[in-house]
Order: sequence, then C-alpha cells, then structure tokens
Amino acid sequence: MSTTNQSNTNSLCFLLMGIPGLEALHTWIAIPFCFTYIMTLLGNSMVLLTVRLDNNLHQPMYYFISMLSVIDLIFSTAVVPKMLGVFWLDSREIGFEACFIQMFFIHTFTAVESGVLLAMSFDRYVAICNPLRYNTILTSSRTIKIGLMSLARGAGVMIPLMCLLTSLPYCTNRVIPHSYCEHMAVVKLACANPSASHLYSLIVATLLVGTDSVFITFSYGMILRSVMRLPSQEARLKALSTCGSHISIILTFYIGGLLSMYLQMFSFGLAPHVQVLVADFYLTVPPMLNPLIYGMKMKQIQEGIFKLLGCLAGLGISQAG
Repeated sequence: MSTTNQSNTNSLCFLLMGIPGLEALHTWIAIPFCFTYIMTLLGNSMVLLTVRLDNNLHQPMYYFISMLSVIDLIFSTAVVPKMLGVFWLDSREIGFEACFIQMFFIHTFTAVESGVLLAMSFDRYVAICNPLRYNTILTSSRTIKIGLMSLARGAGVMIPLMCLLTSLPYCTNRVIPHSYCEHMAVVKLACANPSASHLYSLIVATLLVGTDSVFITFSYGMILRSVMRLPSQEARLKALSTCGSHISIILTFYIGGLLSMYLQMFSFGLAPHVQVLVADFYLTVPPMLNPLIYGMKMKQIQEGIFKLLGCLAGLGISQAG
C-alpha cells in the first residue's frame, strides 16, 4: 500500500462494538460501570485530598498511595466515558488518533502502576528491615523522582509500540469487537503483518511485569524473613499488617491483568462477551477498590478521611448558618 493510501485509510474511524452478543443489554450493563466510575472519582479524589491536606501523611508511603490514585483516575477517565457513550448513546465511532491515544494511556499507566507497586514494596522493605535508615533512604524528593522515573519508563517503552502500530495500514473493516481500543483486537484489523509489534509488546510485557514481580517477590521474601525473627507475635502481626493493603493491591493488579491478557490471547472456549467483560472489569473495578482497600486497612488513611469529612461538614454548616 502506498503512503498516500495508507494516510487516507488511517484517517478513517474505528467502530467499537461494546460487548458483542449483549448489545440489547448495553443500557443496563452501563449502570454498574457508571457507578464504578463515580466511586472511583470520589474515592481516589478523597485519598488525594486527604494526603494533601494532612501533614501527618506527608511521608513516602502515602506519596506512593497518591500516585496510585492518580493512575486510577487516569485509567478510568481514559476508558469509561467513551464506554458509557457506546452503551448509552450508541456513539461507536472513535477516531484513528483517539483510539491509539486511548491505547497509549492504558498501557503506559499499566506499566507506571507496576513500577509504583515495585517502589512500594521497596518502601515496605526499608521500613521493616532497615527502619533506622528509612528517613535517610526514602526522602520526599527521592520518592517523587521514583514516581517520575516510573512514568518515564512507562512512556518510553510504549512510544515505540505506538509508532509500530500507527504505521500499519488498516483495512476497511474497522469494527473492534470491544468496548475500548484493546491492543490485540485493534492489531487484528491490520492489513499488514503485525509480527514486529507482537514481538515488541511480548518482550516489553515480559521484561516489565516479569522483572517487577520478581523484585516484589524478593522484597516480600526478605520482609517475611525479617518479620519471623521478631521476638513477639504482636510485633510480627503489627509489621505484617502494614503490608496487607499493598499485597491486596498487588494481587488484584497482577492476577487481574494476567487473566485479562490470557483470555484475549486464548479464548479457552469462552463466549466473546465473557472475554470483553473480564477486560472491561479489569480496567474499571480495581481503580474503585484501591482507595477502599487502603481506607479499610490503613488507620492513618481512615483518620485522615474522617478528619477531612468533618472539616467539609463543618464548612457546610457554617455557610448554611
């Protein structure tokens, strides 16, 4: 295909099917996704405000939690509004550039979240295994630099993939059997051999997720060994309780991601709508659950949120009076 033809072809739009086979139920299916999005916005915004306004939470661990909240907000906003447009308004068209921008944000911030989870495991390792050096090793400026490095890493590995994908010619059949621009579903519409992008994405996913998960496992192995050496059971439980919320987030992120990825690669005899729903829930449910997990498991976050709600309630009463 010539450059001119490719340019003309790539200027067209893609069409999102939503959830194949369940089109008649789109109006009802959209309701839980809308509820999830509203809870995501409220929960993560509350965490960000709490950490911002409470000086007692100006510590590396809570900065990392704030980074997760920002990632969750970006995740959801990149996917859910367009998804609701497909379900409720039958707004199926998505521009060529918009489709790949959405894909870029999804995959970039997946990589960023993996990096932040790795940084949080290092934070817990230092706090438990080297508590006397914690304030020296993890300063506020160093924490922010770690977050920026995670962002740079995520964007750096995704830009080449986006260049490979956008350079492919896409056929006149532009129907994506998905609720958003899912990577594998879009690549299947290419008229050329996408093996280069397949190889690159496989290598990147293996290196990023594999490396991060190995180091996270190593960190918690060292933490467990250090905790088991503590003299009293009360001290051991107290040390482990500080890691509980982080472990819950890690399991949700990695298990959900692997399940979604493998269901996209191998159908396992499941109906297409099951595969799409799993992918949709992976991008929408964890961002809602993360602030709830931290709110339930971390006393400092609970107290900060209650303090913030108390201040807001007092402000409302004073204005009403």
